[in-house]
Amino acid sequence: MSGPGKGKPLVAERRYAAASGTGRGRSGGGTGGGGNNKRPPPKRKTPQRRKKRNPLVAMIVGLWTLLRKLVWGVFWRATLAVVLVVAGATFYFSTKLPAVNDLLDARIRGSVTMLDRAGEVFAWRGETYGGSLRSEDASANLRNAVVATEDRRFYRHYGVSARGIASAVAINLRAGRGPFEGNGGSTITQQVAKLLCLGVEYDHDKWDTEADYEADCRQTSLWRKIKEVPFAFAMEAKYSKADILTIYFNRVYLGAGARGFEAAAQRYFGKSAADVSPSEAAMLAGLLKAPSYYAPTNNMQRATDRANVILGLMEEQGYLTAAQEQDAIAHPATLSQAAQSRTGGFFADWVMESGPSFLTRDTTEDVIIQTTLDQRIQRNAEEAVTQVFKEKVSPGSKAQTAVVVMSADGAVRGMVGGRTVEPAGSFNRATQALRQTGSAFKPFVYAAALNEGFSPADFVEDKPFTLNIPGSGPWTPSNYDHRFRGVVTLTQALQESLNIPAVRVSEAVGRQKVIQVAEKFGIHSNLVNSPSLALGVSEATLLEMTGAYAGILNGGTAVQPYGLLELRLQGDTAPLIGKSGGTGERVISDEAAQLLTYMMSQVVESGTGRRARLPSGREAAGKTGTTQAARDAWFVGFTADYVVGVWMGYDDNTPLQGTTGGGLPADIWREVMSRVEDGRPLTPLRKIVPAPRVPPSEPTNQPVTQQTAPPVQQQQQDDPNVAERILNDVRRAFGG
Repeated sequence: MSGPGKGKPLVAERRYAAASGTGRGRSGGGTGGGGNNKRPPPKRKTPQRRKKRNPLVAMIVGLWTLLRKLVWGVFWRATLAVVLVVAGATFYFSTKLPAVNDLLDARIRGSVTMLDRAGEVFAWRGETYGGSLRSEDASANLRNAVVATEDRRFYRHYGVSARGIASAVAINLRAGRGPFEGNGGSTITQQVAKLLCLGVEYDHDKWDTEADYEADCRQTSLWRKIKEVPFAFAMEAKYSKADILTIYFNRVYLGAGARGFEAAAQRYFGKSAADVSPSEAAMLAGLLKAPSYYAPTNNMQRATDRANVILGLMEEQGYLTAAQEQDAIAHPATLSQAAQSRTGGFFADWVMESGPSFLTRDTTEDVIIQTTLDQRIQRNAEEAVTQVFKEKVSPGSKAQTAVVVMSADGAVRGMVGGRTVEPAGSFNRATQALRQTGSAFKPFVYAAALNEGFSPADFVEDKPFTLNIPGSGPWTPSNYDHRFRGVVTLTQALQESLNIPAVRVSEAVGRQKVIQVAEKFGIHSNLVNSPSLALGVSEATLLEMTGAYAGILNGGTAVQPYGLLELRLQGDTAPLIGKSGGTGERVISDEAAQLLTYMMSQVVESGTGRRARLPSGREAAGKTGTTQAARDAWFVGFTADYVVGVWMGYDDNTPLQGTTGGGLPADIWREVMSRVEDGRPLTPLRKIVPAPRVPPSEPTNQPVTQQTAPPVQQQQQDDPNVAERILNDVRRAFGG
């Protein structure tokens, strides 16, 4: 059977319209039957219209996104680089850091500790190191005071406190300073890093002194602050907190020449740092801010006020209870007796200068020196000077004085180098000032005469006479008061400090013998070989003059003044150096010395030195000295126990107003000797009183009349090359 479309192939009906949307694709009927079942084409989605963005906004957003990605990329890379650099630097420094014990005492020079004759400490020179102190062995009060003051977060940070640095920068900027000038915001670890100079060792070629080295290390800059960070990290990585504190406790400078807390505790309180109380610990911790400014030996009240602030910090941070804080404030720290005593500074300087430099001034070891100083006598001398200047010298006067107290063998027991206590190394007028001696030189003239057989009862004329000095012409000496007394004994001539008789005796005995006696007694300056020699135109130090008079006291034997008894290294018992002076060769006979002592005793009894007479009938002998225009005034004398020398004048040679050797210097001498001899038994002087002689009935033309003396020949200056100098000396220094 066939139907419609028979014989034609069967074609599937197209179901969807072409993409062009035309009517093509309709289904056609066919003979083969099949219905006309049309399916509607699917609905097309109409595309949504996009909102157009503002080009400017789009550009800004794009740029911000790019910038954010760029910054983040740079930041994390830079951060990573910084972390790697810091880590590398930290590792490098940690490999270079030595063992803790090698960092405790890094002083370039050593110290000198001086003991008095009784073995008590009275002075220090250089930086004293008290020995290694482990932080765990120190008093808990000291550890707490240091942490509370310097770094309250010490046990919680890793070496650097960003908060502390930021706070310090803000404080500095508000104060008008640079960001790293003033407050540094450093942790204790960073302070230790600075003390170690960030690993830079001392170089003699780069720094002249250790002080210059440390000053350079303390300079704060941005680069050093940056370098501190890895160095501090390295320390925290290598050392424990206790180790870091140990280095800190041993290396910090705490004023008065004390390096480290052990030395400071010994220096100020006479005890170990392991035993300090809360008030003492607070005072020591207060030194960290400004060692010299807050040193209790400099200003005790200022040090106490600073300590009270630190006690408040300790209470605030829980290291002390309120009751403990109040008790510590009510019982402040007090200095030890040695620290309170500021005596003997000039004496200590002299000992330092007189010893070998490699064991004193430039020592690299810690040295102990036993000295001859008597601290009681030293205080006596200083108090006497203070009293006389307070009572008898006008407040505005700048006159100076010097005092030396000495035993007969030359051991110096006390020394005042100026009217006030001055810092170490100041000008010492007792040992460094060369001054004309005036009539204080006359005992050496009479010593030479007595040693030649003259007697204190021999006679000499006090009347005008003239010496002809070749090349200079005639020279006529005169007395201080321009009066003449006719024929006088040698005793009276010295007693009244007459110039004409002194010149006559010197010329009669021979100037060269006078010079020889003075030099052997210890006058080391160049003595002028001229008639004016007898009037003291040559110069000497007070120490030389006092030592020379000690030779008269001990019976005519020369002495070398000394202050050093023994020098040894700390920890050793065997001394390296022994006594540096003492008695030497005989200069004049014992009889001559005793006769001279008698003559000098009359100076004090009824002569120019009457104001030096001592109470209770204690015997004394001495001699005044005044140079022209009173530029220098002297009194040097002795009892049976001690010799005391006093000089007074101006550093710039300004004349003293109305002062002679028999005035203020004699007053100072009396005050010093009265205190020194207080409580000692009355011991008479070793002296010979000469038998009186009858004066000649007629004046003699001889300069000296001596019962048994050989003929006297007047000597004159025969060196024309020094004539002008002689006249200048006489004009400048002629006096009583």
